[in-house]
Order: sequence, then C-alpha cells, then structure tokens
Amino acid sequence: MTSTDRQMPELDLDPFSTDFFDDPYPTHERLRDIAPVVWLSKWDVYAIARYKEVHDVLHDHRNFCSSRGAGLTDFAKEKPWRPPSLILEADPPAHTRIRAVFDRILSPAVVRALREKFTRVAEDRTDELLARGSVDAIRDIAEAFPLSVFPEAVGLKKEGREHLLPYAGVVFNAFGPPNQLRQQAIERSAPHQAYVLEQCQRENLSTEGFGACIYSRVESGDIAEAEAPLLVRTLLSAGLDTTVNGLGAALYCLARFPDQWRLLRDDPGRARNAFEEAIRYESPVQTFFRTTTQEVTIGGFKVGAGKKVLMFLGAANRDPRKWEHPDSYDIGRRTSGHVGFGSGIHMCSGQFLARLEGEVMLSTLAKRVRAIEISGEIKRRYNNTLRGLESLPITLKRAS
Repeated sequence: MTSTDRQMPELDLDPFSTDFFDDPYPTHERLRDIAPVVWLSKWDVYAIARYKEVHDVLHDHRNFCSSRGAGLTDFAKEKPWRPPSLILEADPPAHTRIRAVFDRILSPAVVRALREKFTRVAEDRTDELLARGSVDAIRDIAEAFPLSVFPEAVGLKKEGREHLLPYAGVVFNAFGPPNQLRQQAIERSAPHQAYVLEQCQRENLSTEGFGACIYSRVESGDIAEAEAPLLVRTLLSAGLDTTVNGLGAALYCLARFPDQWRLLRDDPGRARNAFEEAIRYESPVQTFFRTTTQEVTIGGFKVGAGKKVLMFLGAANRDPRKWEHPDSYDIGRRTSGHVGFGSGIHMCSGQFLARLEGEVMLSTLAKRVRAIEISGEIKRRYNNTLRGLESLPITLKRAS
C-alpha cells in the first residue's frame, strides 16, 4: 500500500488558542511525528510542521499560491478585511514586478548606510537603561529602539506613531481564524487603520526615507500611483512588529541562558547570529498559510485543489530532522536555512533592516552590560500569528 492510499491523520486541536500559544512545542513535536501533513478538523486546514515540507511549500508558488490570502481567509471565497498586500498576498508575475522595486529600496547596501545612525541611537538608549537599572526589556528596548529608528527611516511624522504597533498587531491577528483575538483586533482597528492610511499618502511623508523612495518609483514608471500607498502600508505592516518580537525573543533568550550572554559579551561580533538564532529558536512569525492551486501531493498524501495549508514555521525551525539539538539556544549555531523570515519568493522584504536593528542593539548591550537578570513576572502577548512577550522585567548591571 502506498502512502497516498492511507488515510491522512486527523487531529482535533486548535493552534490558535491561548493554551496552545502558552506552550506550542509539545504539539509541534506531535505534528512533526505523526505525518508530513495532518488534517486539522477544527478549521479544515492541512498542517505541515516538518522543515522539509514547509521549505518545499514556501518555494512552490505554482502549486501553493499566496494570492488567495496568507491567512485562513480564502480571498476567492471571502472579501479581505483590507485591500490585499501587493507583495505578501500576490503571485507572479504581479508579485515579481513589485518585489523587484521593494528589494531595491530595501537592499543590503541601502540598509548598511543606516548602521552609524542606528548605533548612536542604540548607545544613547543603553546609557539611559543602565542609569535606571531595572527596566522592561519589551517596552524599553524591544519596542522603544525600533520605534526610535524605523519611523524615521520610513519618513513618518512624529505625531501618531503610537498607532504603529497596534496596527501591525491587527494585521497579524487577521491572518488567523474568526476567533476572539481576530474579531476584537479588527473591531478596535479603525483609528489605527485611519492613521496608517493617512501616513501612506505622499504629502505626509518626508522627502527622504523609504516612503519617498517608493513614490519615486512612480515617476520612473516602475509602479502605478495607486500602488505606492499600498507599498508604504506593507512596509508599516511588516517592518516593525516582527523586529520588535525578534529583539524581544533575543533578550528573553539571553536573560534565560547566561552562558550564551557571556559568549556574546566576550565577542559582541556574534550579535548578528545571536539575533538570528533567536529568530530560529522562538520564531516571532509562527505560521502562515498557502492555498493549493490544484491537487497536490505532500509527503505522500494527496491534498485537493483550493485547500488551505497551514505552515508551522516555528515547528520547522525546531525540527530535529534539520537541526542538531533544536531546543537549545546556541549563538554559535549555523542558522542558515531557518524559515523565521519565510523563504522563497515571499521571503521577508525587510529582513536586512530587521537584522541590522537586532544586531546593533544587541552588540551595544553586550559592550556595556555585564549581566541581564529577569526580575519580575513575565507576561505573554497573544496573537494569531506572532509569538512574543508583553512584558519582561529585567535588571541590567553595568560592565566595569
């Protein structure tokens, strides 16, 4: 009997419940061990949690499309809650043209030019934190640092920036099912959506920054006038929350594993890899969906056309078939190949910016802070797609 003749395993579990979010790892292991693909009856989706299958689907846009939504909502059957992203929720050839523009605007060379400015901000931030001693690693570092450099890099006005994180939270909650998290986020989203819509207009952006660069592509004929504000919106949607949660994950790991903090202190040049390993280990973006364009075979099991496939990026990043000692945080690990930023043609456009922010902040801390100690109750932030903390009280001890 071939695997395609076997009945696909079925599980009645909800990967979008708060109980699951509190500790997803036992279920990740169960999903990986049962089969390459498992049907989750709760939401009628096909789940893949092994690295190979997740990586393969991410690289196969012909059989697994994004244009029907990167979340559970199928745009062929339901109206999206907002106009679809021109990058995340599009397929070639439309995606190819837009992505080429975005990649030039956020190229490694362009991002590298920001290092000196970002470093000065990180140094000032670290001095302020050390003067206080006791801080919240999420509010005072993981959120405060990106919020002090990212909006400036885009070219946003100073007023109203408090809407940025709530708006991004709505976007990522909306990728999930119609549960309470999604419904409440969308119901409360009107002021955040209004702010972002206004900021995406050309007249509200500075003449320098990523926003102005996007609009300059209208003059060059690379994009249409109507596409420019949607591209700025994409930048604001995905350019902040993943960085915040990635930096928060790194600080959480380094506080829990002092041996890794000592390694980073001994060599601050490891900051980039410390951030990268936190992205693998905690996977701030836990899941994304694709929709089958025709009947496909995944790991020997047939999945029909027009079906939603739920990719567990976090589970893939801890798959022992790919990684040695996957449940250990190791800043010396070779992290190449992790899917924390996605993979394939839809790999995160802002990855170079996120990496720069993470590296600069962590290396600055490593040079000036002797020890990081957790000093209070840790609180998790619940989101249908993102994994991160609401609060992480820590004490910072100055290096002598």
